[in-house]
Amino acid sequence: MLPKGSLEESTLQLFADADLKVNRSSAVDYRASIRDDRVADVTILRPQEIPLYVAQGIYDLGITGRDWVDECAADVVSLGELPYSKTPGVDSIRIVLAVADASPCKRIGDLAGGDRPLRVATEYPELARRALAAAGVDALISRSHGATEAKVPDIADCVVELTETGRALRAAGLRIIHTLLVSFTELIANPASAADPEKRRAMDQIATLLVGTLEAREKVLVKLNVSAERRAAVLERLPSLRAPTVSELAGDGGYAIETVVRKDEINTLIPELKELGASDILELALAKIVH
Repeated sequence: MLPKGSLEESTLQLFADADLKVNRSSAVDYRASIRDDRVADVTILRPQEIPLYVAQGIYDLGITGRDWVDECAADVVSLGELPYSKTPGVDSIRIVLAVADASPCKRIGDLAGGDRPLRVATEYPELARRALAAAGVDALISRSHGATEAKVPDIADCVVELTETGRALRAAGLRIIHTLLVSFTELIANPASAADPEKRRAMDQIATLLVGTLEAREKVLVKLNVSAERRAAVLERLPSLRAPTVSELAGDGGYAIETVVRKDEINTLIPELKELGASDILELALAKIVH
């Protein structure tokens, strides 16, 4: 099962990059397929529903957020985090409790002891209930179906809401006082399916492709030539996953070096390598990194 909604586009792109392209007749079709013997069929549904259907064994495997797994208290096996989200460069979300900026409350425990139950609006009633009960807060929790931050103060005293940066909450005049959960996208499996050796092997292979693709997005391959005299200085500057690969060039022509580096370092690294005496520097994109 793949998630529909905010994660849909980035999930489909991840599968395409992992050579597991999802095929469907239209952008609104809930049924899809992947031309791979390890995948029998694909359904695209809201991430809120995926943990329940996977737990029930209707589907073997699904992608959803840890927030929805915990909200549903779903009995599933996590095959690992997939650090991506709808926003490029952001790999997790937070489920937070936020109050009006003018509120004197600084932490969740400050909400306890009022003369009436605290009014809470949220898309996560179970997460909210558990967190508030643990803090000793008497709360009246209402399920929100959108525009949650707009419900303070007329409808709710506070909200439990997801955020990536907190920007939308601040724009609505709200202030975060507690984080309930940091949530990553996860690959989850039905426990019985994960215990089946043949199915588990297929699941682990798919996980390897997805994780390897995500890691490759953050790194590039750098290849260069350098003289024997400058080799030590260049190697000292080069970061790498492990040790750089060093090969002698024919005819006493120096050395060829290649290594994998973080993409966010490359713009400063290449000019510095040139200054240290490297030449013929190549930067190459990577499709997958599998350890």
